[in-house]
Amino acid sequence: METIGAELTRVEHGSVEIELNFDPKLTQQHGFLHAGVISAALDSACGYAAYSVIDPDASILTIEFKVNLMSPGRGERFLFRGDVTKPGSTIIVADGRAYAISDGPAKLIASMTGTMMVIRGREGITG
Repeated sequence: METIGAELTRVEHGSVEIELNFDPKLTQQHGFLHAGVISAALDSACGYAAYSVIDPDASILTIEFKVNLMSPGRGERFLFRGDVTKPGSTIIVADGRAYAISDGPAKLIASMTGTMMVIRGREGITG
């Protein structure tokens, strides 16, 4: 998240928000926030939400996700919200929403459903 300048702004049990200011370096050829940046931020929001419901000695790895891009990433700021939909001891499902923020109400630009695997006791992987 440091690479794209995103900041974790809210952490609750099962829910996380990440915010990002618009930066032309993160856009595609039409000046919209790049789909790869949107996907990375949604994956992080869902992954951190999953972290919030597991034991401190466990870790999380994403094993699958699907992103729906619904509107161009055009805004002054962006909000990425991840919420745990189905907690579990081995597999966690989380849903994410990405919003563009400018003047007026926030606009939904993308959604994500992700599946995370809970990792325990694996060498080289820590929480």
